[in-house]
Amino acid sequence: MRVYTRSGDAGETGLLFGGRVPKTDPRCEAYGTTDQAVSAMGLARALSQDERVKEILLQVQREMFTVGAELATAAENYEHLIKNFDVVTADMVDRLEGFIDELDSQIELPASFIIPGASSASAALDMARSLLRTGERRVVDLQQQDMLVNSEVLRYINRLSDLLFMLARYEDRALPFEVLTGDAG
Repeated sequence: MRVYTRSGDAGETGLLFGGRVPKTDPRCEAYGTTDQAVSAMGLARALSQDERVKEILLQVQREMFTVGAELATAAENYEHLIKNFDVVTADMVDRLEGFIDELDSQIELPASFIIPGASSASAALDMARSLLRTGERRVVDLQQQDMLVNSEVLRYINRLSDLLFMLARYEDRALPFEVLTGDAG
């Protein structure tokens, strides 16, 4: 199998289970941005010194392929997705909340904004979080256009953004937080 197919040379791409759309289609924007976040999570996992952080990141990276499959499937083909792949569920969102609660019980957050960059791993986690927030806005756009079949996708991405924030703080739990003060400028 070749890496290149030439089928996208005219600016279109294929959706999962059929259909071709411009590469600027809102679905492409959504799954493309979430894919960027998955890559940043991979960077964070490679840089992390903490086994628990790496374990959680690998799990959510795998789950993000389920998210991507949902975003890359047109509503009229969603039944094919359900027959062939997993979909995002409320249990997946609950699991993210469990991770957040676990991490929150082990760190104390300051009452002000945290400036990213205390470590390479936490900086990559914060980058993944900010990319995922962009992806979340793209998914909201899909929802507003009635192109999002499963609302759990939006809940999952929202909660994962919170988890990435907590993972960054957990990664740096032994380091002092750089915070934004009232005289920041």
